[in-house]
Amino acid sequence: MENQFIQLQAKRRTIYALGKKLPQANSELVTLIETAIKNAPSAFNNQTTRAVILFNHYHDDLWDMTAERLKSEVPTEAAYQKTLEKLAGFKAAYGTILYFTDTAVVKQNETDFPLYAANFADWSEQAQGNAQYSVWTALAENGIGANLQHYNPLIDDQVAQAYDIPENWRLRGQMPFGSIEAAAGDKGFMADADRFKIFE
Repeated sequence: MENQFIQLQAKRRTIYALGKKLPQANSELVTLIETAIKNAPSAFNNQTTRAVILFNHYHDDLWDMTAERLKSEVPTEAAYQKTLEKLAGFKAAYGTILYFTDTAVVKQNETDFPLYAANFADWSEQAQGNAQYSVWTALAENGIGANLQHYNPLIDDQVAQAYDIPENWRLRGQMPFGSIEAAAGDKGFMADADRFKIFE
């Protein structure tokens, strides 16, 4: 049984070879990303996910500051050069989405619903996954490639300062996106018997 959503799932891939040749206007991309996030599910509909969308020099600045921050973390110059090559690939993209969790909402829910207080942090991470996957799939549907990075928490302070991020927003991921300059390779799957149990 095949349907359009399953086809879109297969189309969404991790694309590292990204470029700046997108036909969509920035306003169209913003609407697409915002709509995907707004329609992604969250526990209690608490909408804990926040996003910052970077274009032009704001996008470039992110990857430059990441490169500078990682300089002290990479053990050798040779390793650092490899890191720079990787970051240059992200900078070559058209833009980047920064994903955050609003921890103030999480804490408020813990207070308002004490019976479930231990779950709200986990549920906010699930909401992040839902939002990121929704955006990633929506981008793929429109022929836009993307990948997901996690340089947080190393770059949290630099990001907060550069983009005026509220103190209660916690950085959870970075998604560079752009034109697809090279397709993803074949994707392997583990055996169904090791992943699923069926009772009929």
